[in-house]
Amino acid sequence: MTAVGVYDQIKSAFQDIIAPELHALRGDIRVLDQKIDGVDSRLTTKIAGLDQKLDGVDSRLITKIGGLSEKIDGVDSRLSARLDALGEKIDSLDSRVSTKIDSVRIEMLSLKGELIAEVRRLDARMDGVDRELRTAIDVRERLAALEARRAG
Repeated sequence: MTAVGVYDQIKSAFQDIIAPELHALRGDIRVLDQKIDGVDSRLTTKIAGLDQKLDGVDSRLITKIGGLSEKIDGVDSRLSARLDALGEKIDSLDSRVSTKIDSVRIEMLSLKGELIAEVRRLDARMDGVDRELRTAIDVRERLAALEARRAG
């Protein structure tokens, strides 16, 4: 056999056996490629749907978070207003209490002055009564002495 004869036999065997198998494999590959394209298309569609759902959830979350933020700001504002009002009431009460304490202090000083004046007045009166008592005792002793001389 010559080299050309072997070549022709291999070529013929290849065309008879392998070529139809390769052709069948190409067909199978095209089918698989189409199936992969179909799966890819469905997967792309599903991913797009999930993206839309995520965008919707994200949008709703942003809206709810914004609503919560507004509510928190409202509560913060009302709380600040109430705290300010409470601070004003405390300041007013402090002012009134300070005024009353000052008034009581002034009245106590006035009463203290009156009490000291009354004590001094009573002290002076007691000094006067003491002098009168000594004078009365002295007069009594003299009268007793005079009566004793007269009787005797």
